[in-house]
Amino acid sequence: MGLRIGDTAPDFEAETTDGHIRFHEWLGDSWGIIFSHPKDFTPVCTTELGAAAKLKPDFDKRNVKIIGLSVDPVGRHGEWAKDIAETQGVAPNFPMIGDPELKVSKLYDMLPASIGDSSEGRTAADNQTVRTVYVVGPDKKIKLMLAYPMSTGRNFDEILRVVDSLQLTAKHKVATPANWKEGEDVIIAGSVNNDDAKKIWPDGWKEPKPYIRIVPQPK
Repeated sequence: MGLRIGDTAPDFEAETTDGHIRFHEWLGDSWGIIFSHPKDFTPVCTTELGAAAKLKPDFDKRNVKIIGLSVDPVGRHGEWAKDIAETQGVAPNFPMIGDPELKVSKLYDMLPASIGDSSEGRTAADNQTVRTVYVVGPDKKIKLMLAYPMSTGRNFDEILRVVDSLQLTAKHKVATPANWKEGEDVIIAGSVNNDDAKKIWPDGWKEPKPYIRIVPQPK
């Protein structure tokens, strides 16, 4: 069975560009984002790592730790970082996991268990399912999973938007509608009946349909 939203994110130990880590211990009480790459020195991933590095202050403000993964050894990540800095204007400012034995990639269901245990001789195309994003909560549960094809770069503004929604809905009994952005109206969660909703929102709500109850975003 593959991983699903609500599952505990598998713990692991790994070497990273910031040293040896145990994932759950490294995460601590923070939110976390793992995003993976099928190979070092690949063009789309180079742009993504630069984009994530530029947004790191925004993730920091939200108490979110970012960690990247690529199936190549940590030493190659260091060489790749030079290219990223040269071409994107900023080097990765977060840890990058080395996964040359494919242990984390298999643990997180990015590669099948039968794939072998070495990145040597494998191309990016061989590892194309290692293009995933996991958002993990402070409770170590998986809150979001995204999988991208090799030809389409990830939208980190969207990942920030999703984090805003996840953090808001974890704190308040609301859901966010399509294309919601920070500060916009939200929907009262379906699990809240009208009697309880009146206690939380005594000023009432807009109700285009009985099952759509719209209120301002809670502070």
